[in-house]
Amino acid sequence: MKAIVLNQFGGPESFALRDVPKPVPQAGQVLVRVHATSINPLDYQVRRGDYPDLVPLPAITGHDVSGVVEAVGPGVTAFAPGDEVWYTPQIFEGQGSYAEYHVAAEGIVGRKPASLSHLEAASLTLVGGTAWEALVVRAALRVGESVLVHGGAGGVGHVAIQLAKAMGARVYTTVRSENAEFVRGLGADVTIDYEKEDYVDAVMRASGGRGVDVVFDTIGGNTLARSPDVLAQLGRVVSIVDIAQPQNLIQAWGKNASYHMVFTRQNRGKLDELGALVERGQLRPHVGAVYTLADIARAHARLESPNNGLRGKIAIAVDPALAP
Repeated sequence: MKAIVLNQFGGPESFALRDVPKPVPQAGQVLVRVHATSINPLDYQVRRGDYPDLVPLPAITGHDVSGVVEAVGPGVTAFAPGDEVWYTPQIFEGQGSYAEYHVAAEGIVGRKPASLSHLEAASLTLVGGTAWEALVVRAALRVGESVLVHGGAGGVGHVAIQLAKAMGARVYTTVRSENAEFVRGLGADVTIDYEKEDYVDAVMRASGGRGVDVVFDTIGGNTLARSPDVLAQLGRVVSIVDIAQPQNLIQAWGKNASYHMVFTRQNRGKLDELGALVERGQLRPHVGAVYTLADIARAHARLESPNNGLRGKIAIAVDPALAP
C-alpha cells in the first residue's frame, strides 16, 4: 500500500511517499481502507519533533480516518466488511492514518454519519472528539451558560462553537474580521476581532461585566493567565494547548476557577454522540481545503503558516476519486 512515512523530524520535506506492507487485522481489530484523513496542529507538532520519545522513527503519522471496513479480525462483532466508519487512531500508539489502509481496535471505531462525505467525516473525528472532551466532559457546560472560544474559525474552534450552541450556551469567540460572518453562521453570538480590540474588554462589555462561565483555549500564549479576567465566579478554563512557559494563575484564586488540561481520549461513544448532532443538523465540519496524499507536505506547510487563509480543516483525499 501507499503511505506517507516520516523518516526524520523536521519540516514538511521530512515526509516521503513509500510502498509499505498492508496491515493485517488481529483479534478485536478492523482493517479499514482509508478514503480520507485530515491535518491537525498535532500532526505538524509530531512531524517537527515535539514528542520524540513518543514517536519512534520511521513512522506513519496522522490522526483521522474515514473509510470502509475491508476485513475484521477474530472476535469482532460490531462491524463487517463494507461498513463505512470513522475514528481517530490511538494517539502515540501504532500506525497513523497517512496511508491507504489502517487497522484499529473495534472499540474506538464508529459508524460514519450517512450525511457526511468521507472528506467531511475525516475532518471531524479528532477535532470533534477534542471539543466534546473539553466542553461536555471536562467543562460540563450547561444550558444557559456562556463560553468564550478562542480561535473560533479554526479546526477545533469552529466545531466547539456549534457544539456549545447545541448545548444551549451563549457563545463568544475571537476571530479575524474576515472570519466574523463565518463564525456567526455557525452560531456565535458575539464575535471579537482580536487584532483590533482586547478580548477581555470586549467580553466584559458584552456580558455586562459578568464574564463567561467557560473559556476554551485553543491558541495558547498567555491565555491561561488572562482567563480569570473574563471568568464569572466558579468559572472553568479548558485548554488543549501545550503549556510552553509558566503562567501566574493567582487571579484565578479569587474567581474560584478550575483549570482543565485536555488530551482527547478515543472511544466510540463520543463519535456516536457527535454523529447524532450531525444527523440532527446541529453540527457540520467545514472543509477549507483538500489535498492529495502525495501533497501532504504542502498541506502541512499551509496549516503551519500563521496567515494561511483557512477556515475549518484541511482534508486529505487518500482515495484518488475524492481529489479536487
